[in-house]
Amino acid sequence: MHDDLVQKIKRDPGYHRLVKTRSRFGWTLTAVMMLVYYGYILLIAFDKELLASKTGAGVMTWGMPLGLFVIVFTVLVTGLYVRRANKQFDDLTQAIHDRVQS
Repeated sequence: MHDDLVQKIKRDPGYHRLVKTRSRFGWTLTAVMMLVYYGYILLIAFDKELLASKTGAGVMTWGMPLGLFVIVFTVLVTGLYVRRANKQFDDLTQAIHDRVQS
């Protein structure tokens, strides 16, 4: 019985759409996050003068707000994925579940 349910799910076109959409979205966010993170790391490695330069008359350098941006960006990307997962991906999963159970 369990194998029959698995086969029904695998044959469902909605399941294939869900996997394709979720994978594409996840890999896109991963690529953007890696670009931001590794861009910051490359700045640290190859342009220390830029990150060490002061933002104004105070003592803060550009490295601090850029580092904070990377952290905040990570939280925003995570929130974006969770929001889409809770709306679109959960709805698709429920629709697949309903079709397979009937």
